[in-house]
Amino acid sequence: MGSVKRKLDRGPAALSTWGRAQYRLATVMDPTARAVESLLAFWADCGVDAALADATENRLAVGANPANGRPAVAEPLTAIPTTARESDTDLAIAQARAAAAGAESLAELEAAIAAFDGCALKAGARRAVFARGDPSAPVMIIGEAPGGDEDIQGLPFVGRAGQLLDRMLAAAGLGERVYITNTVFWRPPGNRTPTPAEQAICAPFLERAIALTAPKVLLLVGGASAKFLLGRSEGILTLRGRWFAWRSDDEALEIPALPTLHPAFLLRQPAAKKKSWADLLMLAERLDRPARRSERHTPD
Repeated sequence: MGSVKRKLDRGPAALSTWGRAQYRLATVMDPTARAVESLLAFWADCGVDAALADATENRLAVGANPANGRPAVAEPLTAIPTTARESDTDLAIAQARAAAAGAESLAELEAAIAAFDGCALKAGARRAVFARGDPSAPVMIIGEAPGGDEDIQGLPFVGRAGQLLDRMLAAAGLGERVYITNTVFWRPPGNRTPTPAEQAICAPFLERAIALTAPKVLLLVGGASAKFLLGRSEGILTLRGRWFAWRSDDEALEIPALPTLHPAFLLRQPAAKKKSWADLLMLAERLDRPARRSERHTPD
């Protein structure tokens, strides 16, 4: 402010064209001259010396020299190269694969997941959420990701959506015949859908869980789970109710898989429950089919 006052003391000739105009305004409007002088000082300190210049000037260009004498340095924002992000993901997948391969039981696998630091989701979650149910069950249910209730309790599908799923499974005669887990083991921020990269990092643990439990069928709950595990791009309304073959990354395992709607979706769209109900009945019928054939050919 002092520099502007000294310029004002020397008269309008010491100011720029724009400054002289403001000086004349200040002298005419004597009651507001002090306020105008203060405003001029603020603008001058900010490097403002003209309302409109005669020619355009790129003040962000490297080497530009604003009127305040401070060189303008334009440093472009540097994004993380795609190859760097991919290499980080590949490294995390390799680490997860090594940790999963060393687990000889589900307990060891759960401990390996809890100790794993390669998934960024872990930083924002309370704990790892692994699985619940009967490990020897013929059906493994694979959802998308833990939510808020799951993050608190450390078990998958225990909130409102999980309670609805349990009721539907019980009604279809599947309540005691399932083992439930997710594609990722930590709650995503804001309960968002997990990204394919996050799912890929957790996939070795999921595949190891499938290998250790050896289910007869997989029930893939929700679009994110079905599309990732089956490598499909269609939406869940297209995929549901159709049988596919899930294959492990090394193609050593191949298991029938049935996509269905997520119970959270059913809470928002109750009319869609009949579709999920039809899927569960189809699953139950497939599980019981060999037993029914055996009974039909058993002599009296």
